[in-house]
Amino acid sequence: MKTRLPWIVVTTACALVIADNSGARSQGSAIALASGFSSPIVVRGTSGGAKQTPDCGKIAAAPNHVIQMQNDFPYLRFSLQSTGSPTLLIVEPGGRRTCVLSDSYSQGTIQSSGFWKKGPYSVYIGDRAGGRNQYTLSITQKPN
Repeated sequence: MKTRLPWIVVTTACALVIADNSGARSQGSAIALASGFSSPIVVRGTSGGAKQTPDCGKIAAAPNHVIQMQNDFPYLRFSLQSTGSPTLLIVEPGGRRTCVLSDSYSQGTIQSSGFWKKGPYSVYIGDRAGGRNQYTLSITQKPN
């Protein structure tokens, strides 16, 4: 019975890690998304950085998050909640950049949704005024 105990513990620990993909993740985390993931995925961190962009305010030198799409998604929605003047910069596979800016109507929440093709996406959470604010980014497959 002694030799089975470590295998049971390892198996149980692995199952818990695999099952817990819906919890909040921290800044700098790489996230792999496959069809049927448990929505929403929530990540948190600090916006802004020292690098000035021509269209998306100040961002960090490295992405806040890298999202690896394991397959094409007919619909995903990225929702960013932050104070200050947040920006959401997404660099798609192939280098295409999309910047979503907050405005006076968004009240600190901005979104980007639509079709997402397979591949790595670099996500930068910036700030037009150069501020450094806490943010929450959620990713879901649900339209509302």
